[in-house]
Amino acid sequence: MTTTVEYIRYRIALDDQPAFEDSYRRAAESLAASPECIDYELAHSEEEGERYILRIRWTSVDAHLNGFRKGEHFPAFFTAIRPYVGSIEEMKHYAVTDVVGTGKAA
Repeated sequence: MTTTVEYIRYRIALDDQPAFEDSYRRAAESLAASPECIDYELAHSEEEGERYILRIRWTSVDAHLNGFRKGEHFPAFFTAIRPYVGSIEEMKHYAVTDVVGTGKAA
């Protein structure tokens, strides 16, 4: 199965981070309920405290744009994250290559 990975990079001021993470906890309910979403992960930079990356795996770009975004779960998702849309530095879809594997720690 071909999947699409969406990466969204944010720059969030330190004072706004607790509210930002709470917003994504609420938004995650919509992702978890979406049949187009495979999984998701919000990561916080350990080197640059204002940076976050959200990774969402979708079944396809079309499923994301025409399924999720036009579906019943998007309004609640967008309401939760709307205050942070202006903090997005990049939002792109990527195709997974065949270069995958696990390391010794797995």
